[in-house]
Amino acid sequence: MRRHLSFACEGAALAATIDEAPGATGLLIVSGGNEIRSGAHRSMAALAQRVAAAGHPVFRFDRRGIGDSEGENSGFEASGPDIAAAIRAFRDAAPHVARVAAFGNCDGASALLLHQPLPLDALILANPWTYDGADEGEDDDAPALPPASAIRARYLSRLKDPRSLLRLLKGEIDLAKLARGLTALGKRQPPAAPSSLAARIDAALAALPCPAAILLATGDRTAQAFIENCRTGPVPVQRLDSASHSFAGEDAEWLAERIIASLQ
Repeated sequence: MRRHLSFACEGAALAATIDEAPGATGLLIVSGGNEIRSGAHRSMAALAQRVAAAGHPVFRFDRRGIGDSEGENSGFEASGPDIAAAIRAFRDAAPHVARVAAFGNCDGASALLLHQPLPLDALILANPWTYDGADEGEDDDAPALPPASAIRARYLSRLKDPRSLLRLLKGEIDLAKLARGLTALGKRQPPAAPSSLAARIDAALAALPCPAAILLATGDRTAQAFIENCRTGPVPVQRLDSASHSFAGEDAEWLAERIIASLQ
């Protein structure tokens, strides 16, 4: 059964939804970007229903200033109190839950890392956001340019394409530009500044106080930037050959299966 409730966070009333189930391990969903708790195209509501049907209660919420919640939206880097309050509210609403795992996609995943330690037993992190600046947008928005590694990979694939080789033989490709590109392929990117989001996420991964799993859609620019900028260390990584940032369409079943397996 699905029911709606509210809880307090620093004087603001936050809206939440719980999909009830008898299991002792529950899932907290932390939305990415400025998404409401139902997710893009109700994807998180569908995920919650799928996980609850497998026996695990699921708690979703709108952080301050988003959706049905009061307060000011200060972005994912200020959402630590919201997440902590949601964990308490989840345990109050489902007292039979002994363990709480949290799932976050994009800057929802980054928020779960940046605000550690949190009273959580496990983390499931999908396509963590590592770009400095504004929060990740809604739906499948992505940075205007892919990371350097993705550009290099695309460039190499074009060099292997027979049509590109034919253009080269016909003189349709600028040889000077090609030479500059080939030189750039061998250059390594400088390490991120210690104060950058990527470096802070990297440090958080190295100091995790609980088990975690990382899920990546390898064709997604946000996932590609994470791969380029962060070291996962002993944290297991599962990859899906997809460009869907939010695991839409058929990818939703892959995501649900991995989350349910992590809860068991």
